[in-house]
Amino acid sequence: MYEIPRINPKNLKSKFSNIFQNRAVQALVFVVVILFVAALMAGKVSVGYLQSQFQSFLQRAEHNVVSQLSPLAPPQNPNPESYQSKIDYEEAVIDSVKSASPSVVSIIISKNLPVYQQQLINPFEGTPFSNQFPGFLVPQEIQNGTQKQEIGAGSGFIISEDGLVLTNKHVVIDKTAEYTVLTNDGQKYSSSVMALDPVHDVALIKIKSDQKFPAIKIGDSNTIQIGQTAIAIGNALGQFRNTVSVGVISGLGRTVSASGGNGFSETIEDSVQTDAAINPGNSGGPLLNLKGEVVGINVATAEGAQSVGFAIPINVAKKDISQVLAQSGQTGTITISYPFIGVRYILVDDQAQQKYHLSVNYGALVMAGTKGEKAVVASSPAEKAGIKANDVILQLNGQKITTDNSMEKVIAKYNVGDTVTLIVLRAGKEINISLTLGERPQS
Repeated sequence: MYEIPRINPKNLKSKFSNIFQNRAVQALVFVVVILFVAALMAGKVSVGYLQSQFQSFLQRAEHNVVSQLSPLAPPQNPNPESYQSKIDYEEAVIDSVKSASPSVVSIIISKNLPVYQQQLINPFEGTPFSNQFPGFLVPQEIQNGTQKQEIGAGSGFIISEDGLVLTNKHVVIDKTAEYTVLTNDGQKYSSSVMALDPVHDVALIKIKSDQKFPAIKIGDSNTIQIGQTAIAIGNALGQFRNTVSVGVISGLGRTVSASGGNGFSETIEDSVQTDAAINPGNSGGPLLNLKGEVVGINVATAEGAQSVGFAIPINVAKKDISQVLAQSGQTGTITISYPFIGVRYILVDDQAQQKYHLSVNYGALVMAGTKGEKAVVASSPAEKAGIKANDVILQLNGQKITTDNSMEKVIAKYNVGDTVTLIVLRAGKEINISLTLGERPQS
């Protein structure tokens, strides 16, 4: 911790001693004393004047001493070119929230569910025993039609003026449900699901309205750093819309397995970890930087832990956004295309190398599943190119496949129809295989 510099009295004493050891100073003091005494005896100088002059002398002496002690004081500006923050932290957070909040929405999930009523019935009705037990009645739940009920809630944010909203796929995955968008000003709008990402937990829905909406600012998730401020906004617990929580980016490149309602489960690669509170209902809301830009889509929180939440980098969704905007005039659900090779694999690390007796500790080992899943998908680009089970794909277009740079992450940089070159390890030898990326089947 920085401490205020202190002056040692011993050093002060020695400084005074050094000053008065100077012969010129001694002579000056002697002359001044003689003149003051002579003037006092002659009545030319009063005692008050003598006191004032003596005080002035002491002030000048003190100034000289402090000037000589100046090395003890911290320099005022040791490096004028050094970085000095010009952002007031609290003001930056407030401005960021003000900028983004009008674009953040709550998504209410509703569904027609059976309504049950309790009635008293005779369980022996219609049997030979009905006459023997005429007054015997028992309660029983009987359906009495259906009623629209709210079954859940999530969050999202508007990315275009025409009301396109980005959210999580697991928020809007139920095809039999209805989704109502509640904007920050309290207005309700019906919406329709436009597109579901086949790979990531990302979806886009469209507000059914002709009016213009405030679009949020989209940032660049490739520029975020561990330790920078993170701001999460969302419909916390499905009750408190546009709840703001502030923290930092706690980690990057996390791989987590998430699960939710409707049997949804997914492995999320390259996610952003944050300690900004993410609660149920925050799913699909934005993770912001201090500029009010979206850098992530809040997606999950760790059970049994505190302040451990995850977000999908916004750059992952940019390909989805561009595809949907390019087909904005289309009616119905828009298909988001993703390239794929068509292999089942595990990423190789030191443990996998030892377990499967491999000569490398990186790459993607093509292998069948324990439940009968094939190593290579039938009629896929991989099968057509001749990739086989137990091959290890080491590189794709010169990019090394590792646990930090997975096959999925590398392939996502390309488009359907692109031709790529693989370096494959087979039976101890490296071979080059060229293939054309296909389109991932929709789930």
